[in-house]
Amino acid sequence: MSETAAKEGPAREAEKEETGPGHIRQRNRTLILTAAEEIFAEQGYRGATTAAIAERAGLPKANVHYYFGTKEALYRAVLDDILTLWLGELDRLTEDSDPADALADYIRAKIVHSRERPLASRVYANEMIRGAKHTRDFLKQDLKSLVKTKSRVLESWVAQGKMEPVDPVHLFSIIWAATQHYADFEVQVSALVGRRQMTAKDYDEAAETIVRMVLRGCGLNYGKG
Repeated sequence: MSETAAKEGPAREAEKEETGPGHIRQRNRTLILTAAEEIFAEQGYRGATTAAIAERAGLPKANVHYYFGTKEALYRAVLDDILTLWLGELDRLTEDSDPADALADYIRAKIVHSRERPLASRVYANEMIRGAKHTRDFLKQDLKSLVKTKSRVLESWVAQGKMEPVDPVHLFSIIWAATQHYADFEVQVSALVGRRQMTAKDYDEAAETIVRMVLRGCGLNYGKG
């Protein structure tokens, strides 16, 4: 819980005057989304309650319903936040990009998200394991469309002789599986490397291993950036 969420009386009023209602609203939404991501990752959609999320956020339960309405609406907002974060990284892949640099940067960015937002990956993994009830339309429409667009980028690289032919859908699937593994199975990897918790160096080494394997599989030169 943040200190600002716990302020009372005159201190709270002073804060309102200094920051304004827009800032307070954004701060509260962020607190709720962060808490919800944690609770959904820990307890799943069925086990999570708005009361538990409110308590984790340090806000009244009424605030959760005020900003998001229902638990389902909040869950969808959490998923939207996660997908916006992840899919925005695909902007790195353009026809004018150097394939090796673009793919390497994309993989490294995905590993950073696995290190900094592991619970986000677990929320999404649980959603997929349970049949994507809340994201089925997104997968069939928005995600499919985006992957088709980025697949054309990879195909243009192949056509220009910049890389070897590769199935774009399977390449993206491999990258997602490899990078998100370090969020979903962090405990297992930590055990294998002999640590209670992975270090920044471990994540960096994982990223470079994935980069090297993907680039060489695409017929691209690997040069650590």
